[in-house]
Amino acid sequence: MRTKVQKWGNSLAIRVPRPFAEELGLRQDSDVDLLLEQNELVVKPVSSPRFSLHDLLSGITDDNRHHEVETFGPVGDEAW
Repeated sequence: MRTKVQKWGNSLAIRVPRPFAEELGLRQDSDVDLLLEQNELVVKPVSSPRFSLHDLLSGITDDNRHHEVETFGPVGDEAW
């Protein structure tokens, strides 16, 4: 698919056609990496790591678990 390079402020911009954006999962404000490979411009989506609750909780051990911290006492009619 052919598109045009356009001026955007002091920079240049390239519009990403909707079918390409949908296939790559790109949305407004998506992060991408720009690379120069053999004199060609390559745009790669940055994938954010996906964590499950199980993966995150499996990293908790007795050695890295912190204790409760009391930051202040009651200030009203709280039942402590």
